[in-house]
Amino acid sequence: MNTVVFIQARLGSTRFPGKIFSKYKNTTMLEVLLKRLSLSKKINKIIFLIPDNKENIPLKSFIKKLGYNFFCGSEENVLSRFFFAAKKFKPLTIIRITSDCPLIDPFILDKMIKKFNESKFDYLSNTIHPTYPDGFDVEIFSRKTLSLAFKNANLDYDKEHVTPYIKREKIFNTYNYSQNKDYSDIRITLDTKKDFENIKSVLNYFSPRLDFKFSEIIKLPVKIKQNLLMKRTPPYKITSGEKMWKRAKVSIPDGNMFFSKRPELFLKKSWPTYYSKAKGCFVWDLDRIRYIDCSFMGIGTNVLGYANDKIDNKIKDAINNSNMSTLNSPEEVLLAEKLINLHKWAGGVKFARTGGEANLIALRIARSYNKKFKVIFCGYHGWHDWYLSSNLKDKKNLDKHLFSNLKIEGVPRYLKNSTFSFAYNDFDALKKIIDKEKDIGVLIMEVTRNILPKNNFLKKIRDICNKKNIVLIFDECTSGFRETFGGIHEKFGINPDIVVYGKAIGNGYAINPIVGKKDVMDCAKQTFISSTFLSDKIGYVAALETIKQMRVTRSWVKVKQKGIKIKKSWQRIFKKHKIDAEIIGLDSLPTFIFKENHKLNKTFITLNFLKKNFLATNSFYVSVSHTDNIINLYLKEFEKIIIKLKNQKNLNKEVGEYLAEDSFKRVN
Repeated sequence: MNTVVFIQARLGSTRFPGKIFSKYKNTTMLEVLLKRLSLSKKINKIIFLIPDNKENIPLKSFIKKLGYNFFCGSEENVLSRFFFAAKKFKPLTIIRITSDCPLIDPFILDKMIKKFNESKFDYLSNTIHPTYPDGFDVEIFSRKTLSLAFKNANLDYDKEHVTPYIKREKIFNTYNYSQNKDYSDIRITLDTKKDFENIKSVLNYFSPRLDFKFSEIIKLPVKIKQNLLMKRTPPYKITSGEKMWKRAKVSIPDGNMFFSKRPELFLKKSWPTYYSKAKGCFVWDLDRIRYIDCSFMGIGTNVLGYANDKIDNKIKDAINNSNMSTLNSPEEVLLAEKLINLHKWAGGVKFARTGGEANLIALRIARSYNKKFKVIFCGYHGWHDWYLSSNLKDKKNLDKHLFSNLKIEGVPRYLKNSTFSFAYNDFDALKKIIDKEKDIGVLIMEVTRNILPKNNFLKKIRDICNKKNIVLIFDECTSGFRETFGGIHEKFGINPDIVVYGKAIGNGYAINPIVGKKDVMDCAKQTFISSTFLSDKIGYVAALETIKQMRVTRSWVKVKQKGIKIKKSWQRIFKKHKIDAEIIGLDSLPTFIFKENHKLNKTFITLNFLKKNFLATNSFYVSVSHTDNIINLYLKEFEKIIIKLKNQKNLNKEVGEYLAEDSFKRVN
């Protein structure tokens, strides 16, 4: 048995129970499928794979009556059902077909088998990036490929859906079987009673023939064909990422651990959400569709591109020698020395793994230095109690820093009046807080993000902090090592007492250095700061190699130049097509804001970019992996979308249910 079809079948269905037993002229849909498959000249045997439970006993009896073999296995772990069936029947090549595809095309199936046999693919399918109708789904793989998936797949999602692990992992040689014209908007699958009526209309048209081909189906009369078209705006398919996100929200409150990666912030529908692979500035989703990332590049972490070979090779070496030990990693010392050497004003370094944690450590050290505990801040500094407590006094204090209606349940009430915020460039407001409040010991702020300092703003802050014995902390988790070889504060010639770095300095690996003046940092000895995974070697190794590669490539010069090009092109396109928008942000982090209907317009742009396989919104985190060709391609598509936006008569209807939710706001 070289080539065997495994038909995945069950009687249970929430939307249409017993659907495979529904009849057309005394013939069940299951029998229609079998008669269609009997036209194939390249399959040797058909075996049914069904769940091992009482509900499917009638299905077993029916299959026996028809004279076919079946195998019973796990209902939830369908991957194991396939593996143990393959172990029993020992086919060389497995064809996976589900029983809800009764009109599967046997002629296309034979062509796919021929392609698989002639090539060295581990997996061949017409479902990776579908161009055939929904209901023509065929997946072909070897028994060896199935065995590897069974042994290595750990996610419940992979086990339930059989092949996602194979499609996702780069160890497999996969092939998408497609055609030039896309007919994936035609639905001939059996999931609902309406689907059944549509399938009957097709069968009626060709009756008594059952040997009709795909080429005949696409030429059906309009009255029949229009009922087969999916009533969804492209992209038509619900992505695997969307399905995974729905599952995530069941087991993980809010779905994930990072607000900025929630799909609703980009699109409420169709956003790919999860990735299987990333390299350079390309990202592959769970369906193995490749996108060009012209949006956040790991939310600013990957200035040198995803999966940078030189950095990753250093990490692999570190892992091979163990990332953790009872003893300390020497790279911790080497990185501290490197950072002090880069900051002539500094004399001490501590490390964290996340930005919020690093800011909290910086805050603890600052309070240890001057024994004053109230904090003034400007910008976004993480999720910890000290920061969110600003909203205890006034629920709107963080509106401009984060977003409105921020939930802060669980933040201790006694922290009320311990933190105070001020707007960027508003030195008078800052001075009033300092004059009014006693015990102000720390001022923490983002140096700049969307607008530049005016009227010696940063110098005035440095001066008043010196005068009032306030520790000045610059939060450069985002801005550090992007436009300068170090902090953006170097651009303005103002040194803080402590600077916090993150994101870019590890190029995707978790490392957040806290660099400060020696007398301030020495106060860390007076308090307790310790955690097991702060000694993990990987972050230190990544940062050392990232800094080395940044110096070699002069990455900060390149990303700034690329960002300037993008800003100038945006400006030209907006002016040419009379779009009222403002361009803001660091040159390496260009952003635009529509003066009217920003959220609606931004969603329209994101949606239309997605159709062209771009991840793009109104911010572009530039990396060295964004080549001139990629940027030119992005800008070409951008202008097309702006023209489409300009000519759109009913934008609300076009965006509709895709409309994104509000994301972070930035005070500066």
